[in-house]
Amino acid sequence: MAMTGVLRPGHAQLRVLDMDESVKFYTDVMGLVETGRDASGRVYFKTRAERDHNSIVLRQADRAGLDFFGYKVLNKATLDDLEAKLKAYGVTTERMPAGEMLETGERVRFQIPTGHTIELFAEKTDVGNGIGYNDPEVDVVDGKGIRPIRMDHALLYGGDIDGARKLFEEVLGFNLVERVKLEDGATDLAIWLTCSAKAHDLAMVRHSEDNKLHHVAFQLASWEQVLRAADIMSINRVSIDIGPTRHGITQGTTIYFFDPSGNRLETFCGGYDHYPDNHPITWSWEHVGRGIFYHDRKLNPAFLSVLT
Repeated sequence: MAMTGVLRPGHAQLRVLDMDESVKFYTDVMGLVETGRDASGRVYFKTRAERDHNSIVLRQADRAGLDFFGYKVLNKATLDDLEAKLKAYGVTTERMPAGEMLETGERVRFQIPTGHTIELFAEKTDVGNGIGYNDPEVDVVDGKGIRPIRMDHALLYGGDIDGARKLFEEVLGFNLVERVKLEDGATDLAIWLTCSAKAHDLAMVRHSEDNKLHHVAFQLASWEQVLRAADIMSINRVSIDIGPTRHGITQGTTIYFFDPSGNRLETFCGGYDHYPDNHPITWSWEHVGRGIFYHDRKLNPAFLSVLT
């Protein structure tokens, strides 16, 4: 599939309560690589396999949560084109200057109907992944922690997920992959959207309060690595929410857990490929438990309601 617009999730800025504790967690437990600190005190990380300078940015604050979530686009011309389309759609945009985030070019910032702040950017310094571009090895084997492949997606909670879906589809070129219906059989409780051939690059759940984060997810390569991640979490006494288990929706295997500030994270692997000609999958309210947790086949109220 030709990818000419929005390419992939590019960065998430998370609020944390204690920076020292958080840096230790994201370095030693998650196995991310610290790539820099800026004058405002933010700390930047990438995964072992990512080539761009950063994908996770931590900012110390008095409450946990998500400041913004960013997507990388093909090039500067695409960034300009998408900003023009957003404005024509009636969305107010703000240009964040190059360098406001370390090693990151200009960003187009805007708010979606659920109250979340989304960014688009085209340029981020390629710092490599330690194996090079010529005759590379398959991995760098001296890392510690979980060491995910990439920051993969986010699940956001808010009221107007219909309006958000329309914006992502009509302006940014995303496709609907899966959905869960409420008991009325008509209203979407949750939606999964993709800008690529993945099962999802963004998920959203209808909620009474806007601008809430359910989780940020990291991809692993195999079910065995998901189990290894669970071992690392247990060794480090990390608070595990759910898992290891499997989703019916997207078919991925997963663990949900919390960072020291209470931000929920996910490590997952698997899922299927989705192409624009594929028909979206719909889950009824009767089977939503099986859709979310395929093995237990029932909902977990805390999993749905604990947010930052």
